[in-house]
Amino acid sequence: MIENSKNNTNIKVPPRGEFKGAKASILVIRFSALGDVAMTVPVVCSLAKQYPDVQITVLSRKNFGAIFQNLPQNIHFQGIDLKDYDGLRGLNRLYKELEVQQFDYVADLHDVLRTKYLRIRFRLAGTPVATIDKGRKEKKKLTRRNHKILKQLDTSFVRYKKVLEKLGFKFHLNFTSIYGNKSADISAIESITGQKGADRWIGIAPFAKHEGKAYPPELLQEVIGGLLKTNGVKLFLFGGGEHEKQIVEKWKQKYPAIVNIIGKLSFGQELALLSNMDVVLSMDSANMHLASMVGTTVVSVWGATHPYAGFMGWNQKEENAVQTDLHCRPCSVFGQKPCYRGDYACMYGISPQQVINKVEEVRNKTEETR
Repeated sequence: MIENSKNNTNIKVPPRGEFKGAKASILVIRFSALGDVAMTVPVVCSLAKQYPDVQITVLSRKNFGAIFQNLPQNIHFQGIDLKDYDGLRGLNRLYKELEVQQFDYVADLHDVLRTKYLRIRFRLAGTPVATIDKGRKEKKKLTRRNHKILKQLDTSFVRYKKVLEKLGFKFHLNFTSIYGNKSADISAIESITGQKGADRWIGIAPFAKHEGKAYPPELLQEVIGGLLKTNGVKLFLFGGGEHEKQIVEKWKQKYPAIVNIIGKLSFGQELALLSNMDVVLSMDSANMHLASMVGTTVVSVWGATHPYAGFMGWNQKEENAVQTDLHCRPCSVFGQKPCYRGDYACMYGISPQQVINKVEEVRNKTEETR
């Protein structure tokens, strides 16, 4: 929906040609979560390249800034700490700070209470605003317990793109990686990673926020052991926080060859390292999107959630998704609902050998294309 400040009716947006050669500025808002913010990158980067005279400001959490590095110069990241803008008074202050930048358009890619309020303020000031259609009704039909409608829904990339097209910016998605067509330079962190020689590097991101999205740790250990049996393979474990670091350290006691990089690198350095992986094994989590954003092929494991909901990583293939065919799947869009069966068969039904086979298959294909 595009909102008009004066009469609440749809405004007539100009065709693409009227923007060419003209200056315009767009405020793009998406505060969380990390994976969803990462999914904005292919969209805003594609837009920026096709409209080089349009200035794009992405407003998000300040700790997400690393994912907006190495992008076209007409993309500006504005990071904030939401705690500094708490409550109505804080939102009013945030709006005033944004208002002075005189944006011509506002694209709300989040549609939560904070962004709804900011939209209202911009709309009342006469700024054209468009907001995302999250497809909540479609997703409810996809995840309901009975009579599911199993079909591929619009991806978040498509939904984000539609918001900007409502504002009159017609473009196609042509993003590859924040590093272009090559891997990032990791010479500065070789003391931790070692030099990449003939070994094939496999990244493993085994963690997820919700139980319905995380492959059981005892099974993941078997995957690690199976992958390490292959000669010329080096495994890197990704994650965040002290708890996850301790889990990986326990695995490392059994498998000393793995490299635990949790807590050892900055966010930007982790992205650079991800770009040097030959393949990444990830859950339906932020790491799938971060690896996708740097052009790395991902083998993704799906339990309570499903690629049909539209959250597959950029340029990733569903054929590289490991999942079980259960009548109860998917039961959740985000994986936060407890398993009503109580056994998480969607995850425990995936054998470690299935995961190993898929990683090996994808790794071999990657080698063939080099």
